[in-house]
Amino acid sequence: MADILLGVNMEFVRHEDKSFEWGVAKAAELGYEYVEPMVHWGRELLSEAGYFHSVSMLDDPLRVSRTCESAGVKVSGLSAHCPLCKPEISVEYLKQAIRFAAECGAPVVNTDEGPKPDWTTEDEDHLLMRYTLTEAVKVAEPRGMEIGLEPHQQYSKSPEGLDRIYGLVDSPVIGINFDTGNSYIGGHDPIAWLEGVKDRLIHLHAKDI
Repeated sequence: MADILLGVNMEFVRHEDKSFEWGVAKAAELGYEYVEPMVHWGRELLSEAGYFHSVSMLDDPLRVSRTCESAGVKVSGLSAHCPLCKPEISVEYLKQAIRFAAECGAPVVNTDEGPKPDWTTEDEDHLLMRYTLTEAVKVAEPRGMEIGLEPHQQYSKSPEGLDRIYGLVDSPVIGINFDTGNSYIGGHDPIAWLEGVKDRLIHLHAKDI
């Protein structure tokens, strides 16, 4: 069994209305060894003003690594959740997140299928997700980056649905970012589900729900 390394997703300071740097310092103060930053496209007013923790992928990735190093914490992964069913959004977003993660020292980029278009069928959605993940894998593999698929939306909220998405692209860099809260809310036993994905687990969100 691998060691369990405890960290915290930066959403823990969402309602504090503070900057990324403040949130990392708070995580270190609370005794966490790892953080999972969240990234976004372009510029976002609240983040630029220091009232939100999300980091722009237009920023220097070393902003993340230097902030964490200064606070004495490490990066467990990047929260780069985007709608895999919408490649017009997610292909370039996920590719940029992978490049950003590689430079800031995050070994994993976490995502999910996100909200689906309101006009597509289930089979069409899976074809769209296959396209998005294939493009992402082409960037992730040569960098040794992993992509964590999270049970989060309409298809991945069941073990069978998550397995189907996982099987869309055959790549050693695709794994599971299991979420105990989302699996429970979806009506499943988190422990039983985790048992079924443990060999593919690369990151985990543990929630007290």
